[in-house]
Amino acid sequence: MKMIGIGDNGPLGLLTQYQEWIEQSEVLVGGERQLSFFPTYKGEKIVVKGGLSKLVEQLRCEQRKTVILASGDPLFYGIGSYLSKKIPLEIYPYTSSIQLAFSRLKESWHDAYIVSLHGRSIKGLAQKIDGRKKVAILTDDENSPIAIANYLKRFGMTEYEMFIAENLEGENERCRLMTLDEVIENTFSSLNVVILRQTESGPIYPLGIEDEEFSQRKPDKGLITKKEIRVLSLQAMKIEPTSIVWDIGTCTGSMAIEAGKLAKEGAVFAIEKNEGDLANCLQNQHKFRVDLTAVHGKAPDRLDEFPDPNAIFIGGSGGEMQQLLSTCIERLQPDGRLVMNIATIENLYEAVQCLKELQCEVSILQAQISRSKPILHMTRFEPLNPIFIITASKKGIEHA
Repeated sequence: MKMIGIGDNGPLGLLTQYQEWIEQSEVLVGGERQLSFFPTYKGEKIVVKGGLSKLVEQLRCEQRKTVILASGDPLFYGIGSYLSKKIPLEIYPYTSSIQLAFSRLKESWHDAYIVSLHGRSIKGLAQKIDGRKKVAILTDDENSPIAIANYLKRFGMTEYEMFIAENLEGENERCRLMTLDEVIENTFSSLNVVILRQTESGPIYPLGIEDEEFSQRKPDKGLITKKEIRVLSLQAMKIEPTSIVWDIGTCTGSMAIEAGKLAKEGAVFAIEKNEGDLANCLQNQHKFRVDLTAVHGKAPDRLDEFPDPNAIFIGGSGGEMQQLLSTCIERLQPDGRLVMNIATIENLYEAVQCLKELQCEVSILQAQISRSKPILHMTRFEPLNPIFIITASKKGIEHA
């Protein structure tokens, strides 16, 4: 059984050998657009629609000569990867739409970051692409060039220009290099790919963003996980690029935002009971280009709306600690970690007891940090409040 990649120019772009294989086959499988390129085909045509599991069962029983048509490179966000694991296949790729788009732009693409929004949510795109010089995006009707341009503007990512390649190799091919504002004012074919290219560098925020950079509640500033404690807590959480992270009591969103920059390919979910703090969190996430999910509520309420986490941060407890910790540990994925910041010995005792009752391995770090402050022509140190950083993991899975 053979799988052949095909472009929008149909049979004209195929090698003679590939055309012969199609003519000699008895069954031709593909999407409606691919099959329409062969109106005089004499064998049976099978249209690929919906799920592929039924197609797999059908192909497993097929004894006739069969060719499967796929758009571009079948192994590049195509059906080739799935089908090749289920049935024996010989795969003959065509040029992918991304390769064609970069060739039209006359730009190398070996150093480009590639992301597919085809049939996927745009949520989280900001942190995935932030700082990347070249980004290629596979689109769909919902995640169109206009939707992408509006999204980038919302996160202040105006250092990008957009190259939109439409109907590549088809009769109505059109390629345009545009600003975000120009994209919003235009229309585009549904068959397109987008290339983002930096025209200048964007802002850079290394790990440990300064506290003053965050919008905070006024006039009583200070409801924020301080930079030094934030960095220690993030390290204890052991966040990986694909981690799912919870931030409970997010306040300004400082922990959620820094976690999002570490978990670029994952997702961050935050909850905050104070509406004013939540508004600051939403403002901060746009400034720092981290597209997280932040909801209004008091944990453990609404945690059932979040997927199971790899890492959890709790910045404080407003009561119901036992119920909250029980829910968090139950939902925590294998090898996951829960990290708490606690300022009082009473809450420290209660948290440790609860976590041990939940069969967790627990470690505690007491952080006492002072920052230098000028006084006349000299320097003194101004202490921050001492903080207990609790790290917990499930017994038998990982030691803290």
